[in-house]
Amino acid sequence: MNIENMEAFVYVIHFGSFNKAADALFLSQPSVSARIQSLERELDCKLFDRIGKQVQLTEEGKRFLPYAQQLLQTFQKGKQHVQQKKKLPDELRIGCTVSVANYILPQLLPPMKRKYPHIQFKLQTGVTDDLVNRVLNKEIDIGFVRNVNHPNLKSVKLIEDPIRLHVYEGHPFIGNGRLTIEAIGHEPLVFFECGALDWLRIHRIFESLNHPPQLEIQTDNSETAKKLVLQKVGICFLPGLCARQEVAEGKLYPIEFPETAGISMQTNVIALQGEFSEFLQAFAELGRERLAKP
Repeated sequence: MNIENMEAFVYVIHFGSFNKAADALFLSQPSVSARIQSLERELDCKLFDRIGKQVQLTEEGKRFLPYAQQLLQTFQKGKQHVQQKKKLPDELRIGCTVSVANYILPQLLPPMKRKYPHIQFKLQTGVTDDLVNRVLNKEIDIGFVRNVNHPNLKSVKLIEDPIRLHVYEGHPFIGNGRLTIEAIGHEPLVFFECGALDWLRIHRIFESLNHPPQLEIQTDNSETAKKLVLQKVGICFLPGLCARQEVAEGKLYPIEFPETAGISMQTNVIALQGEFSEFLQAFAELGRERLAKP
């Protein structure tokens, strides 16, 4: 069945005349009449009664109308979907920090792949400054980085991940209601240093203690730091996402101090201004949905 004939039928009904339908379709009135006649031959029935310049639906036309409208809407939606897919890239190049690669993207990429099944996702890791430059140079399309501001970049907040002291199972800090921040100075400490500004606040807390912490090991890898805590080498300040599974399993325990409240590690997703906006929005929505869960 010719979709153009169906379109002419619906337009005549909507505008109330062949002439107005022809104007809306940028056709001549005889062309619209020809399309209606062709549709009537296909259906083997008369769709309109013509009374002078007025047209009126026949009973057959009234019965066919809802099906014609539905078919036309389905065609238009399908056309839009196909045209949208043509605009999407075949490959999306994503750059991210190591912590994002370990704890964030494994939660976000499966639903993104379901939403965009025809796109290949290519991942690369790096530090924030390097990733920003690679986005600006169009070497990658999307970047997951620390909070940055740049006039040529669109930056959307993905998650604010609280940083807390984590101790291993059986540690004396667990359940100690009289614990103060000074107690950290008497414990061996594994220090995860990510370079973000919020970590400077933790350094300042250390400087304010009467007994500075016993720094046993320093590392820039959160997974290494976490495993050292699990091995009871020391205790460590870690982002929540890093330790979420171990906390749920009772292997690690977060300890709250007023002095460290509000310290967090923010992750943003960035792209060049005016580019890949659909993906920035999709990642941000998934972040709110999946990363905020305890």
